[in-house]
Amino acid sequence: MTSTNVATFDPTLPWSLSDQVSLRDEAFGALAYHHGNRKLVFLKSPQLVALVRSLSAAQSARSAIEELIPAEQHARYVDALASLHRSDLLSAR
Repeated sequence: MTSTNVATFDPTLPWSLSDQVSLRDEAFGALAYHHGNRKLVFLKSPQLVALVRSLSAAQSARSAIEELIPAEQHARYVDALASLHRSDLLSAR
């Protein structure tokens, strides 16, 4: 885990895509490549890609989720962002 990340993902905090990560749009969503640890992650939903891209402008991950994702899917997307955080793709701001 990098020093910019906290130990666990907290959706009430502000997050952004790590500076070391590039996203490449694909028909299924996007490929996320971390240039530091060389991890390649598939973002398998256009909604998840939009959510990840919106994080840097949102007050918190939760506020970004509430704005873009239907209420019945909130928990699923919190889990998805937590998984991206564990892969060092997200950084706390």
